[in-house]
Parts: sequence; C-alpha cells; structure tokens
Amino acid sequence: MTTMRTLLAVASLVAALAAPAAATDDYPSRPVRVVIPFDPGGINETGARIVATQLSERLGKQFLMEFKPGAGGMVGTEYASRAAPDGYTIAVISVANAVHPALYSLTYDLRKAFEPVAMLLSSPNTLAVHPSLPANTLREFIALAKSKPGDVQYASAGVGGSLHLGMELFRMQAGIEMLHVPFRGAGPAAIDVVAGNTKAVMSSTSTLSPHVRSGKLKGLGISSKARLPSVPEVPTFIEAGFPQYEAGNWIGFAVPAGTPRSIIEKLQKEITAILDLPEVQKQFENRGATAEKMTAAEFGAYIDAELAKWGRVVRDAKVKAE
Repeated sequence: MTTMRTLLAVASLVAALAAPAAATDDYPSRPVRVVIPFDPGGINETGARIVATQLSERLGKQFLMEFKPGAGGMVGTEYASRAAPDGYTIAVISVANAVHPALYSLTYDLRKAFEPVAMLLSSPNTLAVHPSLPANTLREFIALAKSKPGDVQYASAGVGGSLHLGMELFRMQAGIEMLHVPFRGAGPAAIDVVAGNTKAVMSSTSTLSPHVRSGKLKGLGISSKARLPSVPEVPTFIEAGFPQYEAGNWIGFAVPAGTPRSIIEKLQKEITAILDLPEVQKQFENRGATAEKMTAAEFGAYIDAELAKWGRVVRDAKVKAE
C-alpha cells in the first residue's frame, strides 16, 4: 500500500512538472483574442495589430482583435480581467491604465488582475502651438507663459487623460500657470489649435506630426530620447533643457493572472523576435512610435514606476475626474 502511494505521488509530481511544457508545446491550439479597450484607429490598435499579425504567422493560429471601448479604456480592461487565465485572452494595456487608479474607483487591481507579458512600443508626446503664438522654442513658450500667468490656453483630449496629465507634468516642472481647455478626444483638440482658437496642445506625435509638417502648427518639443524621423525639426525636451521630462503613450500585452508561466514566456520570446524585425520597426516609426523590448519582469517594474509617477502628478496637480 505504501509503495502504491509512493508511486501515485511520484506520478502526480511528474505530471505536474510536465504540464507547463505541454501547455507551451500545444499553445496556441485555437485562435487567441486580443482585447483592445479603445476604438479602432489609434496607436493602441495599430501597434497591437502589427504585433498580433506577426504572432499569427509565427504561431500558426489567428490572434484576433476584439474591441471593447468605453470609459477611457476601463471597460475593456475590466472585461479582460475576468477572462480565463489560459493564454487565449490577451489585454492591450497602456499609459491610460497607469493613470486610472489615481482618478477612479476600479473593480480590478491592474497588478493583481494581470501578468505582464511584454511591452510593445512607446509613442512620445509633442507640445505644439499655433503659428500666431509668439514662441518658437520651448524656452520662449515658458517665458511667455510666465509673463502672462494663466492666460495661455492649452487643449487636451479630456480631463484626467494621459495627454492632460502630460501637460500638467511639464507645467509643474517649468513652473508656469496655464488654462486647461479639455476636448472630447485628441483629434478635436488638435483641430481647435490648428484653427487658432486655443493656442497650444500636448498630444501624441502621431496626431500632431501631419500638422507640424504642413506648417499649421509649430512643434516646440517632443518627449522622445532622440528626434524622430517623422518630425526631425522638432527638438526633444532633453535638448530644450528638460531631461527629467518623460511622458507619452506606451502599450504592451498582459494576460489574466494565473496564466501558465510557460505560455507567458513563449509569448514574450516571440514578441521580442518580432520587435527585432526591421519591417515592424519601420511600421512603428511611420506612426511616430518606437519598438520597446522588455522582459515580463522588466515590463512589470516599468508599470509599477508609471503607476507611482502618474499618481504623484494627479495629487500634485490636484486633478479631479469628471
């Protein structure tokens, strides 16, 4: 009897040790859904789609986009958090997820509900102004704002969004006062500044670069580490004397907590190889973004740092959700 118990215990242990390997070998055995918590068309969707298309080709099963927009990304994230932890649901997470906990009462804890898989890309913010504004550099813009505290207006995609907080972070670092004019989305905000109504805007480079290239807006600063080929005339915040300014969108893949580690590691390995492809890097570059390779652990640490940073900005700027 004792021998039989021992054999059963050994068999159970062997089966448990073999399960992760089997999960990895078989994965994926059916289509995988990639939950995007925003409407189609933005960098969150296009960046995720580029990587998902490559995953489909490399792993032999479709990685299908599933859109669940609403409440600034919270609806889709909450939806993905309730999915089975089997590797067949991937959530697209972004800087918006790092902002939400400081502003809203959520039904999920991002770091407890999900396991990070890999970061995909970063997309820097650009500060641009209408050509009529008498400021051609970031320093001149700051001097103008200091000479007229609260008079210079800036547009954003909405109260509490990452673009609003990105400008608030810069405003606090520069020691200036400005008047915030929120819009329902980045597109309407940019259009209002192009029209000359509001004079400044902080938005994604992909949104503003066409207006900068056409001369309808003046680009004063970009939050990337180096100038971007899409708008080479726009200096970085680092060049302008603000090396501490770091803000912009980023997106990555995460899976529900409890997903087998072997599946996470397989996805992370494949994504790393995908981000090394010149054609993928070029596709990102054309959209004002840069491929960002991180291990799952590094991505988790990055998310923690972003949660802490944007929490501080919300508190220090006294931003309230609307």
